[in-house]
Amino acid sequence: MNQEEIKRILPHRDHMLLVEEVNREGDEAVGSYTVRGDEFFLQGHFPGNPIVPGVILCEMLAQSACILLADVMSEGKVPMYTGLDKVRFKNPVRPGDTFRTRCRIKRAMPPFYFAEGTGSVDGKVCVTAEFSFAVVGE
Repeated sequence: MNQEEIKRILPHRDHMLLVEEVNREGDEAVGSYTVRGDEFFLQGHFPGNPIVPGVILCEMLAQSACILLADVMSEGKVPMYTGLDKVRFKNPVRPGDTFRTRCRIKRAMPPFYFAEGTGSVDGKVCVTAEFSFAVVGE
């Protein structure tokens, strides 16, 4: 699924749509984003040593996971973070890196969904997290 297809599910747009592609593989969502280096979140983080902020990595995980909820993400629905747990940052993500996500929904109690995910670069784990969100709206 490319960004145009992702936009049919997620309400995120420029500059906050942070997955370039994502596909469903069984009960998992597998996505990717290549860090260009000119993103807003790298400005000042850190001068001369740009590193993608951890909160952005977590957002990338969540956006990937939401693809698994395409059937409940109708017009006007918005996925809202409700929690982050057991987040661990293991390696930095830098300009030029392709950040790959792998997420799955662990439990659903609509409108709440509980997920876990891993983000990596070149096979090296950069972040692991458990997170939850609610699908809310009209």
